[in-house]
Amino acid sequence: MTTTASRPTAPAPERRSGELTMRELLRWCWRQLTSMRIALILLLLLALAAVPGSLVPQERVDSLKAGQWKDQHETLTPIYEKLGIFNVYGSPWFAAIYILLMISLVGCIIPRTFVYWRGLRAQPPAAPRNLTRMPSHATYGTTESADVVLERARTMLRRKRYRLRADAADGTVSAERGYLRELGNLIFHLAVLVVLVGFATGSLFGYKGGVILVTGTPFSNTPTQYDDFVPGSLFRAGQLDPFSFTVDDFDIDWLTSGPRAGMARGFQAHMQYQTSPDGEEQDYNLRVNHPLTIGDTDLFLIGHGYAPVVTVRDGEGNVVWGPAPQIFLPQGPDLFSFGVIKVPDAKPSQLGFEGFFYPTFANVDGDPVNLNGDDLNPALSLNVWTGDLGLDDGTPQSVYVLDKSKATALPAKKGMETLRVDLAPGDTAVLPNGLGSITFDRVESWQRIQISQTPGKGVALLGVVLALLGLMGSLFIRSRRVWLRVTDGPNGTLVEIAALDRSGGADTDAVLSDLVAELQEEPRS
Repeated sequence: MTTTASRPTAPAPERRSGELTMRELLRWCWRQLTSMRIALILLLLLALAAVPGSLVPQERVDSLKAGQWKDQHETLTPIYEKLGIFNVYGSPWFAAIYILLMISLVGCIIPRTFVYWRGLRAQPPAAPRNLTRMPSHATYGTTESADVVLERARTMLRRKRYRLRADAADGTVSAERGYLRELGNLIFHLAVLVVLVGFATGSLFGYKGGVILVTGTPFSNTPTQYDDFVPGSLFRAGQLDPFSFTVDDFDIDWLTSGPRAGMARGFQAHMQYQTSPDGEEQDYNLRVNHPLTIGDTDLFLIGHGYAPVVTVRDGEGNVVWGPAPQIFLPQGPDLFSFGVIKVPDAKPSQLGFEGFFYPTFANVDGDPVNLNGDDLNPALSLNVWTGDLGLDDGTPQSVYVLDKSKATALPAKKGMETLRVDLAPGDTAVLPNGLGSITFDRVESWQRIQISQTPGKGVALLGVVLALLGLMGSLFIRSRRVWLRVTDGPNGTLVEIAALDRSGGADTDAVLSDLVAELQEEPRS
């Protein structure tokens, strides 16, 4: 008979003290994420993460201002672009905080809901053995029988909306109220989740765009008509409402006195719109904070300015620009504006104009200044450049920036670094070296219209209302417990009563005094 030697098995690795398995580690991470402390930290991080979006112009909100900011901060722009500062609300790190906060809130709300449901069905706790050890207590004697005092106490507490313990032992009453306080906390946390869902819905299924229109220019709601168009991840162009509109007139109410004289007090755009290509034309006065709603789309008036109408002729006498309005961008509330005019078809050389528009021009001690936002004395002051403006190399350029890296400034007059032409409406300036001329014809106004669809705004509004209701409930509803014990003695009946405020900070002594005073009242016939 042969025997086979068994191979010794290797001992299982011993688990070191304090070492967590993968399952235990995941459970610990989940408990930390769904704790109220982490939820508050994530809410604070979300608020802090939104700060750059308020300080730095966002491309999804106003691409024009974002482009101007980039031109003025060439050093910070590459760093901010890598960090996603120009699109904070669409950046991966902001989305990570957003999603973690939603998961944390769900993990907080669901377990607390079950705890609240069990607490809602539970009876008030039995009376402690020694009520005189409670922070707020009182004792008094009466000649009434114990049954009379107990029945009066139960009636009084029910009237005050206390819930009584059904199986209270003889001689005691246990009561509790304020169960809706915890419900207010749950509603508040649920409301934060609803607000987050509302904003997420608007970001995914909505869009936001903007367009600058000179008065009288028609607009049709197609993506190619927008100056900037930022759709949500799940938005499709077929969801655009098929409307069109035209701003026929623009009225401004100017301040005429006080330190802000010359600035706009209010403005409105008189527009005609159609809700469909063959629809009837309708009138509307578009004002700030009074948007026009067409279908699911909202139109907001968010800005205005001036567009000087200019005609440029080249050295051969041909009209190579205009007469056409060119939008100038306001530099302040007085509408002192900066703008650029590019003329790529001029011969013998391309022409570029860069300068300022003064709505109310004045010469103070030899310096040009603007006195008013109203176009009472409009003037153009432009520097002239010629040569290669970088318009033929295929590189995209902003219409508000003049590339002067390969261009040459025209010879300056005496006392000027570069040639400057100053024009009033109707004036024409002849350029030197046979380059042509420029004419300032008149002034038009422009309006900036923001057009957007935000499908989740109703959900977000509901969340805000729920948050206010929940916060009011958690602040003003007090959770209290009251116990009463009645003991028969040789000299009458001894009544002991105690009150406890579970939320803390309330004046339970005043509550206790009212209860005792009402108990001691003689019953009415």
